[in-house]
Amino acid sequence: MIVTQRLHPDVFRLPIEKIRAGYKSDIYFGRTKYVLEKDGRRERVTMQVFQKHPNAVVVGTDHTLAILHVGAGRYRDRVRAQRLFERYLDAEKRLYAVWSELPRLDWTDYEPRAREVFEISRELATLWEPAWRDITVRSLYDGETAAPGEPIMHIEGEYASFAHLETLYLGALTEGTKVATNTRDVVAAAGGKPVIMFGARHQAQEAQAGSGYAAYIGGAIGVSTDEQGEWWGSKGLGTIPHALIAVYGGDTTVATLKFDEHINRSPERLAHLTAPGTPEGHVNVTALVDFQNDVVNTSLGVAHALGARLWGVRVDTSESLVDLALVRELVRRQGQDGELHGVTPRLVELLREALDRNGYQHVRIVVSGGFDAEKIRRFEELGVPVDVYGVGSALIHGTTFDHTADIVRAGGRDIGKIGRAYLESDRLHAVDWTSLIGAGSSAASSS
Repeated sequence: MIVTQRLHPDVFRLPIEKIRAGYKSDIYFGRTKYVLEKDGRRERVTMQVFQKHPNAVVVGTDHTLAILHVGAGRYRDRVRAQRLFERYLDAEKRLYAVWSELPRLDWTDYEPRAREVFEISRELATLWEPAWRDITVRSLYDGETAAPGEPIMHIEGEYASFAHLETLYLGALTEGTKVATNTRDVVAAAGGKPVIMFGARHQAQEAQAGSGYAAYIGGAIGVSTDEQGEWWGSKGLGTIPHALIAVYGGDTTVATLKFDEHINRSPERLAHLTAPGTPEGHVNVTALVDFQNDVVNTSLGVAHALGARLWGVRVDTSESLVDLALVRELVRRQGQDGELHGVTPRLVELLREALDRNGYQHVRIVVSGGFDAEKIRRFEELGVPVDVYGVGSALIHGTTFDHTADIVRAGGRDIGKIGRAYLESDRLHAVDWTSLIGAGSSAASSS
């Protein structure tokens, strides 16, 4: 999916003080910025950004623009700014620490710490000279594909104003492109069937929003956490984990009934746990049916109890187990060929046959656990009756789509290390800062 309407920089809620101070950047970039500022070098350069993999789905361009917007510039007094930033870090830590004292903490105790953080941030902002207006950017849109070595972005401006930002925007592009490309490949293998991203547990929580957005650009129809859907206005999908079943004594039917009762049928439902945009916030009930390693009988039990209220069943059998349905078939046939462990094609076929035979043709089958593009492609080639794929680590891990940035022009002349030269590209789109930021926005007027 190509998104030509760029995300506003405010969407990313960037840690402005830390970005401007170089706190999150490789230290040599911060030192480079300092050297150039001290030496009065104000050359304008062209920074060319690319990656090396074929047919990569580029994501992170809007994130990069946000980083340039809040981070490009300089402090009028670097010594004073550095001292203030050290105070800011200390004040931020002390402010965070008091949250452990809630609810015993009184506002009169909290207010001085919050005010200190605010006042230091404001003083730092008065010292900052923004430079984003003087930076020219030409870039692909999120969702466009790029060839190896093809420029995905040209950043033109005074290098000293954005030298400290390279670590951040390359990281955003690398992570976003990896997840988007992985998702694109998985979605293509699924042949039009929905793919839900279950990747939150495979990375640090700070990465959720960016990875969820990248998966959406790559073609996933849903994510599992609200934060993964934040940048693109979605909410988390999913119903029942194994833990809920365990608390109800391993009874999947009871756990599913209780879920439906309190999430869909209780008048005191919590709004953020329901499904926005559906009638009365209804959540499609999908029972997780592998707790007893007997997905056919468990699914039939849940379907009998919920009837039309059961939207689907999810099979998540461990790759170390052989489901009892396959064991029973193995005994009947006195041996069989084919795979047995985990979620297998035959297991899904047996489940579909049993549901249909007992009048539950409306119940959809969702599979998860160890699925990647290769496994999904094999299921589709075999015609396995899967309705939805849940994919986790395959979207997060795998090939790293490292991005590289090189100065290829400086002071009006071509320059760059051997093997890196300026490459013109008519695919790059000029960034209109006024349209992106908003001429009348507070960000545009104050920065």
